[in-house]
Amino acid sequence: MITEATAVTLRQNLGDMLNRVQYRRDSIVITKDGKPVAALVDAALFERIRRMQDRFDALSTRIAKAYEGVPEGAGLAEIDATVSAVRQEMKAEAAAGRVRPAKRAVPVDTSSAAPATATGKSGAARKRTR
Repeated sequence: MITEATAVTLRQNLGDMLNRVQYRRDSIVITKDGKPVAALVDAALFERIRRMQDRFDALSTRIAKAYEGVPEGAGLAEIDATVSAVRQEMKAEAAAGRVRPAKRAVPVDTSSAAPATATGKSGAARKRTR
């Protein structure tokens, strides 16, 4: 459960709040002047968050390197086109009564990704549209 506490309340009840986080796996959002400034979470959750952030940062860096020479507009156009195509596929599958099984997110190997061309489509996207 996620609860909110002021910084003053945290200071006055630190032992109790630590027990809630450690034993009940609660999370506490700490506010100061009515604004959230920090969170008290158990160590296992914090480690999971750090690992996820590290993986996200690594993936973002790989994607940025793969598309280094691509103009921002072309890259965004490719993303928009891909999202639109996937949404259309999903609508068509839903209309046909087929449900796509949930897939676990898989890291994308962008080291061999074809950067967008002037048309805003990667090599794979151009092949599909021909």
